[in-house]
Amino acid sequence: MPQTLLLRLPSNDQEEAEWVTLNEDGDAQSARQRGPLTLAAAVSGSGKVVALAPATQILLAEPVLPPGGNVKLARAVPFALEEQLTEDVDQMSFAIGRRRSGGGTPVAAVSRTVLQEWLSRLTAAGLSPVAMYPDISLMPDNPGQTVLWLENSRLAVRRPGALPFAVELSPVREALVVAGVIADPLDTAAEPKVPENAMLYVTSEDWEQCESEFGQLVGKFESLKVQLLPDGPLPWLARSLEATDAADAVNLLQGEFAHTTDFAARWLQWRTPALLAAALLAVHVVGQWLQIRQARHETGALDTQIASVFSGAMPAEVMQEPRRQMQARLDRIRKAGASPEYFLRALKALSGGLAMTPKTEIDALSYREQALDMKVSAPSLTALSELTKYIDKQGFKTEIQSSTPVAAGVEGHIQLHSPSAGTRR
Repeated sequence: MPQTLLLRLPSNDQEEAEWVTLNEDGDAQSARQRGPLTLAAAVSGSGKVVALAPATQILLAEPVLPPGGNVKLARAVPFALEEQLTEDVDQMSFAIGRRRSGGGTPVAAVSRTVLQEWLSRLTAAGLSPVAMYPDISLMPDNPGQTVLWLENSRLAVRRPGALPFAVELSPVREALVVAGVIADPLDTAAEPKVPENAMLYVTSEDWEQCESEFGQLVGKFESLKVQLLPDGPLPWLARSLEATDAADAVNLLQGEFAHTTDFAARWLQWRTPALLAAALLAVHVVGQWLQIRQARHETGALDTQIASVFSGAMPAEVMQEPRRQMQARLDRIRKAGASPEYFLRALKALSGGLAMTPKTEIDALSYREQALDMKVSAPSLTALSELTKYIDKQGFKTEIQSSTPVAAGVEGHIQLHSPSAGTRR
């Protein structure tokens, strides 16, 4: 998980909060610190904040709720806990956990006024927690032992597979009796209680105060192990934070109190990458537009060339589908018995003759039955004669059908065919 500030809110009789910074692996990066909430905000930086609230002001229960979605469960919870609440249900905020395999569903109930006060204090200090859990909900669940956590006059108890609860009472003996951990010596009518195996977590300071009391009560347990917390309970609770998604801890920030993302802060954090991505997208779009523009320009140039070739080869036809039209003309030529090889040789001879007679141009040309009919513009009758003589030398027979003087020279009608082919009139 990302860097996290695990913050424990102060109880009513305390002024200072305590916190510890966890790295991405969930391990403590520094020792536990104490101080005002504003100092905790300075330490947290841009990391996420998880708050632990005093469980003495929170009711933890495990009612059996009907199946259904979140809306249906939210309506059923107040009625399921009504007998356990001392305040009006309308003044309470209810948070629902994940349904357990045994059928019960962890639920946390807290006064709306108290929860709003906690959030107001955090907001005023510049802290916005992503989650808030009752502090005792991070007590580990030990399948073979009852876990006890003694802090000042509060005793928290978690039996295997059950939700934790807290008793605020002293001396220790009375707290253990009320919690049901040891038998009540005054209740002689009760059935004998089976001694429990317990693991006690306690700070060094609290252990000095209660060591003698537990020394007198050790016989009430099947076994009692003591684990001192030299750095306080917060690092111990932090070990369970990574497993809260799969455990019974209930996040109090639900419904109207659910955490909302500060989009302004997120925007400041991601502004530079977003602007770079937008610039890259703009460059990509401009590049694509330039490529499309260039392709359209080349297509237009090709269309112009195709139209020019088509009008020169087939001046009497209207261009619609040039490739298909020219292919159809070639097919007709083949069916008429004309040899494509002869046609190509005739064009080669004609192109050579045009090269020998400058300023001579072909105005129109048609091919049928191994004969080329051409309308030619030449600068003079001599040039027209030289063209026919050159073509004759290439093995063809040319005949000038007609010639007409014009301002630029002479226009002639020439027919080119093989010596074996008849002349068409």
